[in-house]
Amino acid sequence: MKLGEKLRYLREVEGNLRGMDRAMTQQELVRAIRSELKASAMKASISQSYLSQIESGARPHLTNTTRQLLAKFFKVHPGYLVDDPDGYHAELLSDARTLEDKLDLWLVSGAERFRRDPQLRQALLALARHKNTRDCLLLLEAVMDTPGLVERLLEVLRPGHAQENAHARDGRHSEERGRARKENGQ
Repeated sequence: MKLGEKLRYLREVEGNLRGMDRAMTQQELVRAIRSELKASAMKASISQSYLSQIESGARPHLTNTTRQLLAKFFKVHPGYLVDDPDGYHAELLSDARTLEDKLDLWLVSGAERFRRDPQLRQALLALARHKNTRDCLLLLEAVMDTPGLVERLLEVLRPGHAQENAHARDGRHSEERGRARKENGQ
């Protein structure tokens, strides 16, 4: 992953962790850094235009001062804020200190991969924001292991869900039949 992609990703995660349900803008990031790190020993700051240059790739490297500033704000290791070597893939993208933090970051990252499915994205973000994410997932496993409980809970908690799924499924099957007819020349 390139440095610019990492910064965009960190802005996305930070915005979601702050309850914005979106990425922080570059300007919001600059303001947050100024207000939250003003009491620190670091006298450095960063501008929106500088962030833009980094994210666009026009400026491929950070100064050490800027790297330290961003690492402190995002709570990542300064070494994370460089381009990854070709072929490198990290499982953990932050030096999160607890299992809950790691799990929450993983869920936020997953939510962004499903941004075209707003309901699933929202469910993943809600789970990431819950105080006891691990317990929620363990409870979900118990619900899934209990025969028929998922269906009964969906009927009670999301009454229209079964109809929505049936409608979506029917629409997909109809599209597939139409494509098959075209391919067969009918």
